[in-house]
Amino acid sequence: MNELASTFLLCTLLSGGETETRHYFPNIGEERYVRIDCETPTHVIEVGLDNTPSNRDSVHQAIFAGILTGKTPMVIVIDTDGIEDRYQYELREVTKRAGVAYAVCSRDFVRRWVATSPYRELGLDKDLFDLPDEPLAKQHCNLGSAFEVPPLEEIPASQETPVQD
Repeated sequence: MNELASTFLLCTLLSGGETETRHYFPNIGEERYVRIDCETPTHVIEVGLDNTPSNRDSVHQAIFAGILTGKTPMVIVIDTDGIEDRYQYELREVTKRAGVAYAVCSRDFVRRWVATSPYRELGLDKDLFDLPDEPLAKQHCNLGSAFEVPPLEEIPASQETPVQD
């Protein structure tokens, strides 16, 4: 399952989620745009597969999309091997520091969750996200907690970089 397929499946879990939305902005006399992996009524979400350095760009893209839309930026990593690799570790730490919502979902879990969604739809309010909320499910996809945006961490005074004139 590639990144595009993963994004589509994850967006189906999120009520009102739409993939590959574009938001335009003016720059140097031209109309430019950014493409958002998944957009919900409240969040702009960048999705990436684990073990790829390009995931570092996800934080930048999510924050910029949040600026353009006024929505909460989020980064979701699709985990294929059950191991927090160096890029996942970096993303977890950077998103925490930047106050960006972050989640990791097992690729296999996402597939199963989407496949079993018709059985949950009977009692599901269509205005709600179809997020895993049982403890066992949260171990494989912590989306629910990611929708609670962490507070922006302040840089300790000892780590501040002095401004050079």
